[in-house]
Amino acid sequence: MKNIIENIKQHYKTLSIAVGIGIVLGVLFTLIFSSPNQSINTSTHQNTNTSTHQHEQEEPTTWTCSMHPQIKQEKPGDCPICGMDLIPLEKANSGDDNIDPDEIMLTESAAKLADIQTTMVKKGNPSKTIFLQGKVEADERNIAELTARFGGRLEKLFVNFTGERVQKGQKLATIYSPELVTAQRELLEAVSLKENRPQIYKAAKAKLKLWDLSDAQISAIEEKGEPKLYFDILAPINGTVMKRHVAVGDYVKMGDPLFKVVNLSTVWVMFDAYEADLPWIEKGDNVEFAVEALPGKTFEAKVSFIDPFINPQVRTAKVRVEIRNPEDKLKPGMFVSGTLHSTIAAKSNQLLIPKSSILWTGKRSVVYVKIPERESPSFLYREIELGPEAGNFYVVASGLDEGEEIATNGVFKIDAAAQLEGKRSMMNPKGEKVSTGHDHDDMQMGSADEGKTKKTYTLPEDYSAPDAFQQQLTVVYHEYIDMKDAFVASDTQKVSNEAGQVKKVLDEVDMGLLDGDAHMKWMDHLEILNRTIETISKSGDLEEQRKTFSEFNLAFYKAVKTFGLEGVKTHYQYCPMANRDQGAYWFSNEEEIKNPYFGESMLKCGENREVFE
Repeated sequence: MKNIIENIKQHYKTLSIAVGIGIVLGVLFTLIFSSPNQSINTSTHQNTNTSTHQHEQEEPTTWTCSMHPQIKQEKPGDCPICGMDLIPLEKANSGDDNIDPDEIMLTESAAKLADIQTTMVKKGNPSKTIFLQGKVEADERNIAELTARFGGRLEKLFVNFTGERVQKGQKLATIYSPELVTAQRELLEAVSLKENRPQIYKAAKAKLKLWDLSDAQISAIEEKGEPKLYFDILAPINGTVMKRHVAVGDYVKMGDPLFKVVNLSTVWVMFDAYEADLPWIEKGDNVEFAVEALPGKTFEAKVSFIDPFINPQVRTAKVRVEIRNPEDKLKPGMFVSGTLHSTIAAKSNQLLIPKSSILWTGKRSVVYVKIPERESPSFLYREIELGPEAGNFYVVASGLDEGEEIATNGVFKIDAAAQLEGKRSMMNPKGEKVSTGHDHDDMQMGSADEGKTKKTYTLPEDYSAPDAFQQQLTVVYHEYIDMKDAFVASDTQKVSNEAGQVKKVLDEVDMGLLDGDAHMKWMDHLEILNRTIETISKSGDLEEQRKTFSEFNLAFYKAVKTFGLEGVKTHYQYCPMANRDQGAYWFSNEEEIKNPYFGESMLKCGENREVFE
């Protein structure tokens, strides 16, 4: 035991000596290889450590998510929304005093994942193609209305039916008039006084002329020396009898209508143009049109007149073109579909921006302008004033300058980031702070003064839906299009029947194909879809069906936006006058507007808002 204790003491003694030698060697190494400017003053070293420590406290590292920049934490971890690893927040341009407090900065990775795309604002010649609907009408300048110049009885009719072709000067009817016989007798008596009292003769002759007798007829009466009992009514123009107001044996009074004759060698096509399209139409513009009754044949004519008045019921103005019709193929009342390519555009050079770059909210139009010379993509909220629509572009009236760069894709995501950071945005123009949560489907914004909370829908992140689910949702979409077409036709019974078909295929969608958040999201949409489609199918009131249809479309849009369709290109369209001027949306396979909320009465009212491919 004593030997063991001695061995331990000897071991520690050797170890202590080794440690001491190591310390001495370390100090010598520092003195030899340290910089001449360095000092080993203990107090200086302590001050440096203290200063560094304080600096770290003043600027701690902030961690954020590349897909959700509103998430900011003081330590690394996972994003509470998507589960991605948090990354250090980049301090871009920290020394720049010109940074706007409303600037939205995105990391390079976030901009790439959000598919942010930009374009330069340039000047160009705006162009617009306008789709018009109208009818063939008779040229009002070629219409003759024949009325009775004197009272009498119709003894003969030489035109027996409406639509008969007549030539100028052709007999239409023969009339017996006691008043005319009396006036002729007065003329014959006045002939004997022609030399002594010429005023009486002239008055009697003028009376007959006022009753549409020619000088030749009056001379024949004078030569014959007795009144003519029957007089012929002659066609004043070449044309077609449009109306026959009398029959054989009818007694007519002065001013009564007899015949209406119209010359159809030239006809008018009267188109309905919505007030939003009127700035793009002017006299002389070329219009190409087709007639439903003449398939495969197209016509061309120039705009000859634009009605200066708007119809207050349908908010349209008449646009007229004239066209020759030598073979009478164009008949009044035929429906016509036309296309006008605006020529006003060729006379202007204006600022143009794509529709996809614009966010609309009430009276304001918003774009996001990219800030130049920034290390990371940065954007700034900008309210602008728009001019007329020009195809896929809008003319900029004010608010932007040529050469500025604006976001054209991912604009909603930039705006959502601005909202969550409490900066100026589409729904928050004053830049007030809003409360945020982990659910991006619903964003709560409230006012203590109102005592209640408003619920505003923002577009959700796309879920990865299985192909089988997308196929089933696409079947629902095709049945939906049939229902929409029934609304366009204003056929209440067909709407009910097609809504029943939508309900049937909607029930066949297998929600078991979805799981997690995607499953819950579909359940939220399905509740509204089922309730509204059942109301549409059971209602016999077209107005109630259309009102419910607008609610159905909002839920269906969210479903399509979230899960997608397979092999379908669809246009999401909007009419501001639908749903009692509250506005309403619908889907269509065609870019051409066919309004399901008004049907034929306002068929072209609306615009394309979004395209899904």
